[in-house]
Amino acid sequence: MPRIEEVQNFIIREEMISSSKKFVGGLCEEFKKNNYIDPAYYQKNGVKRGLRNPDGTGVMAGVTLIGNVQGYIVRDGDIVPQDGNLIYRGIDVKDLINGFVSENRFGYEETVYLLLFGALPTASQLTEFKHLLCEWSALPFDFTEDMIIKAPSRNVMNKLARSILALYSYDSEPEPTDLETELFQALRMIARCPTIVAHAYAVKRHYFDNESLYLHRPRQDMSIAENFLYSIRRDNHFTEDEAKLLDLCLVLHAEHGGGNNSAFACRVLSSSGTDIYSALSAAVGSLKGPKHGGANQKVNDMLCDIQRNVKNWRDEGEVKSYLAKIVRKEAYDRSGLIYGMGHAVYTISDPRAIILKEFSRKLAERKNMVDELDLIESVERLAPVVFAEEKDNDKSICANVDLYSGFVYKMLEIPEELFTPIFAVSRMAGWCAHRIEEVYNSENRIIRPAYKAVSKRKQYIPLKERLQ
Repeated sequence: MPRIEEVQNFIIREEMISSSKKFVGGLCEEFKKNNYIDPAYYQKNGVKRGLRNPDGTGVMAGVTLIGNVQGYIVRDGDIVPQDGNLIYRGIDVKDLINGFVSENRFGYEETVYLLLFGALPTASQLTEFKHLLCEWSALPFDFTEDMIIKAPSRNVMNKLARSILALYSYDSEPEPTDLETELFQALRMIARCPTIVAHAYAVKRHYFDNESLYLHRPRQDMSIAENFLYSIRRDNHFTEDEAKLLDLCLVLHAEHGGGNNSAFACRVLSSSGTDIYSALSAAVGSLKGPKHGGANQKVNDMLCDIQRNVKNWRDEGEVKSYLAKIVRKEAYDRSGLIYGMGHAVYTISDPRAIILKEFSRKLAERKNMVDELDLIESVERLAPVVFAEEKDNDKSICANVDLYSGFVYKMLEIPEELFTPIFAVSRMAGWCAHRIEEVYNSENRIIRPAYKAVSKRKQYIPLKERLQ
């Protein structure tokens, strides 16, 4: 039983919090009065909001050797849609995947090597590289106890960002930015990230979901995909098909160009000269946002809503009718958005969505989830028609990877709160590659765009003369 003093202190704290919130609430109107920016200012000053040009293309902010995202070409000033391509270090991701799939191998470790070093590894290099990643997958002594168990978080992404920052304290040389140190830090981070996520999830379940706590150490004889499934499942059991489908997801999410929000955040911080831990934690914070990595959870929630409200999933007329209600803001979250449709770069197709759809069908058949997959394909097929009819435009719109990734994770019995953390586990490879490229090719130039100040000059008023 809690002591009387503890109960009294708890009541006092709650009263203080309530009083503070009331005071801050009263200041909201003061803030709104003094902080409104007229949208006309953006057009008047030629501001490219979101670092995007008026035609929707991104403002050119740098060059990179790491990844390329192609979804259109610009011809005579007009955007011409084309089939999407995702290129890792000059290699089409489709060719990369076909290579290791045809040889019945896991491919994420090979992809990490390619992104970091710029070339495919030889057989002996890949064997040694995988061995190093396995060795470094274990967390420092007492790290889980001191940094994860003693400070649990409801959100695994939050715990991941904090854990990355905490690893700074476990590094004997956290600040040097010579190439050897940077690569060593990057590889350890890529290896440790899946273990951090698995342990953070286990602790979250224990402290916030009232589940039993079980922690599994990563095994030296498993790939990163295998180890992740081994670590998050109570009985450690998984099939080869499940592990290889997760491995495919990791490969597809590993990199997406330097302009995506999280990679750019990593490069912005890296350009300041800060340490790799600070830069990578910022990338995690960016990916956590629902407009970026958190989108797959929104897709999953929307698909569940469609499943509940469409009686006959095979009736395309009924599916189309409900999608129209979503676009008209009459159904689901009233946002007018069909989540999982549309992309900033891809127009006709997102290659990641095509690949996931193709490889997920075999497992869907084994899991008796083909009906759900067929419904998702109906959404992909009908959504562009609905948008064209409801919005009266002919803009190209395609399914993005989020339309299928949530379904894949669901088939793999991965809980929704791990959807975005898995994205982070995979993208750590791309972030590290961009971090190192920025540090060694930036000519010590800090990324520093301009903001136009539009506030009017004011006179300082002495305190006693200010009106109440």
